[in-house]
Amino acid sequence: MNDATRPTILFVDDDPKAGELMLRFSAGADYDCEVFRDPAAALEHFLHRGAAMIITDLRMPGLSGIELLARVREHDNDVPVVIVTGYADVESAIEALRLGATDFIKKPFDMDEMRVLVERTLAHRALVEENRLLRRQLGRQERFSDLLGGSDAMQQVYRLIDKVADIRCNVIIEGESGTGKELAARAIHHRSQFAERPFVVIDCGALSDTLLESELFGHEKGAFTGAVTAKRGLLEAASGGTVFLDEIGNISDAMQIKLLRVVQEQQVTRVGGVRPIDIDVRFIVASNQDLERLVAEGRFRHDLYHRLNVVKLRMPPLRERRDDIPLLVQHFVDHFARRYHREVVGFDAASMRRLLEYPWPGNVRELRNLVERHVALADGPVLELEPLPAAPPRGDGIDADWPTLQELERRYILRVLEHCGGSREKTAATLGINKSTLWRKLQAWRREGLADETD
Repeated sequence: MNDATRPTILFVDDDPKAGELMLRFSAGADYDCEVFRDPAAALEHFLHRGAAMIITDLRMPGLSGIELLARVREHDNDVPVVIVTGYADVESAIEALRLGATDFIKKPFDMDEMRVLVERTLAHRALVEENRLLRRQLGRQERFSDLLGGSDAMQQVYRLIDKVADIRCNVIIEGESGTGKELAARAIHHRSQFAERPFVVIDCGALSDTLLESELFGHEKGAFTGAVTAKRGLLEAASGGTVFLDEIGNISDAMQIKLLRVVQEQQVTRVGGVRPIDIDVRFIVASNQDLERLVAEGRFRHDLYHRLNVVKLRMPPLRERRDDIPLLVQHFVDHFARRYHREVVGFDAASMRRLLEYPWPGNVRELRNLVERHVALADGPVLELEPLPAAPPRGDGIDADWPTLQELERRYILRVLEHCGGSREKTAATLGINKSTLWRKLQAWRREGLADETD
């Protein structure tokens, strides 16, 4: 039985003596040789099991060597095919080279000449395969190039991105501002099989309902004042690709209803139009708020949330991945040194220790801006860190570990509830909110295991 790790050569010649000679020649070699007198049988074997190289006689009954070459090239443009030819058929062999043969050798061939040809061809084949693998690995790395870090938290992000990239499901990305939610969305798109299709980014928090609807759905001529021509919406333009809706938690309830229909039906109707237009879009949405909590509070539609929440990806804050800070710092130093033509190598050891200790409330975006400023103003090759913002209060305060606003709200409400002896009425009055709002928040936190049943 052939070793699956060894390359296999198919030798095709209707002359049994040539096949016997090739088998003796191949005995003890670093490859396996399969001999065929019938070119059709050789082709069938290749189509089902492949080969590292094919050596075929030019003149054979049934399929000629050139016809066999043509059939092989219909399925594989890379496998080396060597033509064996007599002196009278050199012109035909040259024609075979034009049609995609790798090389040819004349009959009667010298075994040393054949050995050199086979070894050279297999070595080149192995090099091509190795380069192809390296290019795939490089491409894989480059598609993650803007998402840097080897921490456990980032490895979880990479694994989830790999899992969802090609299955074209909708994704919710949550995380604090500055954690790289858009970069994660781009990584999902660029690692997918439709990476060459459009990737469209829409900042939902920066547009009014009217503008957002027009941008997303497009409009017909005369739909409103100033609509002098028809315009395709971004969802139409992105068909076949990905739409990234940033800060989706900011859109109104009316806009959520319209978006829900699009997500469900994969159809859009332009503003002022009546004809639905089919689209094929994967939705990736992001929010620095907890959308599930917004649903519990009645501020985000549960049906839209569940349509979008096929997979949820959480981008970790920088304080949860401090091991990545040196890598990120050096990446930004190199990047801005090239941009600003500075001969800068990095921060000194004391500065790096301070960078590692700082809580980074602005996350990677804050770190990037800090490094850019230091490189732009650099006086020498080694950077010395300027004073950082004051550290937050330490000790037992509810904000001692720089929590998110949502987490700080939860801690504060539970602290007030405890102070009020568990009375929801007194707590709501102290907080200045409705009892029903307080109840929804507590219910949501209990479901998440973030509040006791007695709270």
